[in-house]
Amino acid sequence: MTDAEIEITADLVRDLLREQHPDLAGLPVREVAGGWGNQMWRLGDELAVRMQRRDPTPQLQLNERRWLPVLAPRLPLPVPTPVRSGEPSARFPKHWTVMTWVHGEPLDRSSISRGDHAADTLAGFLKALHAEAPADAPVSGNRGGHPRTCTDGFDRFFHAVVPGDLADDVRAVWDDAVAAPEWEGPPLWVHGDLHPANVVVSDGTLSGVIDFGDMFAGDPAWDLAAAWVILPAGTASRFFDAYGWADAGTIRRARGLAALKSQFLMLMGRNGDRGLPGGKPAWGPAGRAALDRVLRD
Repeated sequence: MTDAEIEITADLVRDLLREQHPDLAGLPVREVAGGWGNQMWRLGDELAVRMQRRDPTPQLQLNERRWLPVLAPRLPLPVPTPVRSGEPSARFPKHWTVMTWVHGEPLDRSSISRGDHAADTLAGFLKALHAEAPADAPVSGNRGGHPRTCTDGFDRFFHAVVPGDLADDVRAVWDDAVAAPEWEGPPLWVHGDLHPANVVVSDGTLSGVIDFGDMFAGDPAWDLAAAWVILPAGTASRFFDAYGWADAGTIRRARGLAALKSQFLMLMGRNGDRGLPGGKPAWGPAGRAALDRVLRD
């Protein structure tokens, strides 16, 4: 049995806790739906166990361990903070981490009803996150640069999922992003993977941000794409007004990246509808709604 085929069960999680963190082993363990590179298990009411699953390297989890304790104190929304480290062993040859649990319902299984509040909340969160990153901050091999570096991926998603009646408009948004100027500021801390499954909602508005495995130092436009990918229709302008730091070129890059991310969500949704591994049926409608916002807001 290869590492990727190891079945992660509640019994396995309890066994690992008994071996490495026995004081936590008596807490209830229950699986959390979702996840791809990592699988989450709720541990009691306030903790979760993040188990490396399909990620080919532990580096993403190690980045969370290293940097989330640094970033979390200055962020205005709850984020998962590592509290214990689980090391590879004969029982489970991959990394796992005990983290704080962020309360709320993931947006891919919920909705935002207080759009203006959510726009202000997301803007405040990203203003706090987007500080200059230190020289040893992680960098991403496939994210963080100018949209033109993602043209092959865009074309692949575009031909797979964009309806013919939207093709010209979507292509125009992307071409405009590719033509936008480079980010000229210092590399900033960026979450890197803001989409409906990586934010949580309570009382109709954003209440937390999760899954920082893809965090990196780079262009903030990668996060600002959330103005269309996460927020409801009609709130992007309010978001950018509240954020206050994005120039016209950055907004152009962000809109193009939102088109890219929307298409990815649509493709994952289609894969889910077809029963393919890793597919997420709920992501298809979320991606299409986001793409509509990119074209209209």
